[in-house]
Amino acid sequence: MEQRHRDKEADRLIPTHEGGQSGRALVLEPYVRGRAAPDGRPLTAVRAPQARLEEAVGLAQAIDLAVVDSGLVAISDIRPATYIGKGKVDEIAGLVKSSEAGIVVMDCALSPVQQRNLEQAWGAKVLDRTGLILEIFGRRAQTREGTLQVELAHLTYQKSRLVRSWTHLERQRGGFGFLGGPGESQLETDRRLIEERIARIEGDLEKVKRTRGLHRASRRRVPYPIVALVGYTNAGKSTLFNRITSARVLSADMLFATLDPTLRAIDLPHGTRVILSDTVGFISDLPTMLVAAFRATLEEVIDADVILHVRDVSHEDSEAQSHDVEDVLRQLGIDIDQPSRIIEVLNKIDRLDPAARTSVENSVERQPREQRPVIVSALTGESVDRLLATIEARIAEGWLTFDLTLDSSDGAGLSWLHRHTEVLDRTMRDDHHLAVTIRVHPDKAELVRSRFANGM
Repeated sequence: MEQRHRDKEADRLIPTHEGGQSGRALVLEPYVRGRAAPDGRPLTAVRAPQARLEEAVGLAQAIDLAVVDSGLVAISDIRPATYIGKGKVDEIAGLVKSSEAGIVVMDCALSPVQQRNLEQAWGAKVLDRTGLILEIFGRRAQTREGTLQVELAHLTYQKSRLVRSWTHLERQRGGFGFLGGPGESQLETDRRLIEERIARIEGDLEKVKRTRGLHRASRRRVPYPIVALVGYTNAGKSTLFNRITSARVLSADMLFATLDPTLRAIDLPHGTRVILSDTVGFISDLPTMLVAAFRATLEEVIDADVILHVRDVSHEDSEAQSHDVEDVLRQLGIDIDQPSRIIEVLNKIDRLDPAARTSVENSVERQPREQRPVIVSALTGESVDRLLATIEARIAEGWLTFDLTLDSSDGAGLSWLHRHTEVLDRTMRDDHHLAVTIRVHPDKAELVRSRFANGM
């Protein structure tokens, strides 16, 4: 095994969210030597094995696993029975025993057969990347909706992993969480019970979808444009959300710090009111069952008028992370080549040294104006005002501009304009009339014409 990293601090007991010990873990990053970039991606969009390993360690630590050792595992090809070759399996078995690891995280997608064979060879629980991400989501979900969505994804994943055993309590691995032992409620289910539970959850989520649909319909009647934040996990979405809205959404330097969506109404510089939505962070190889389960939540992104793609410009794999986010957006049916809808936000500029910062700024300036990213620091607030102005300008594309004349005593008319339109300018003329320039959505243009017919 290459480039092992041992954590000598991991001998401590790390409490879980339930107050118990989560376990000592070994994190492995298998990779096939010389494998080409998927889907014709440029090399800058391919994550290096070492970077993937560091991310996997972060994922394991996100559920309070004590990572006692980690390392890269280079293989020539994928073995159907164990994913890696027999020699590597034997080598890692010795490492598991010497480090007293009870859990081995394999940062790849394992088949049920591969997972079972590795568990038997190593005498430890084995989590693949999908299982690990599901475990994190299970811990982060706070609302009933989030819990239902995660449980649906868990059960869908679990269906294919029912295994035969001499004892009924160990007929399957996991349950709502994969790290629990025999005796937990889901351990006693069989395929029929799982399918029945899935059907019930899907029915509940259909009700959630209808409720969200009613909420979106009511917002359309106002209507307020929707601005959705998306991005790779830990890109700083929630910090930016807090900066813009002065909210207190959990923002921390950890993977998947927030899971449940948050919506806030905000006023842009010229008074345009919008709904800002902070959604779950994305990640490479996001399990398809999670995308499907969270579709009700992610429909806030699908229906958004403007999507802010937040990127951590200081991260060495920023380009690869960007492609991973775009892959998920495509799965949701969003046209990422529609520049009028997506604004790229290059966050964490405060982390760059002067030379790197200048390089990023020059790169941005060379791009077409309509596709130019906005450079910000959500932490310090730098250029957030420019981002808000960009959002407002993007939303106003296709809106109509009117020059109106109001009597200086028409306070009710001016108040109406502020409530229903975007007031760009107002000036008191020498004849004691008020000249007002407004911008309005085409759907409200006729209302303006009818109410201020004498002033147009």
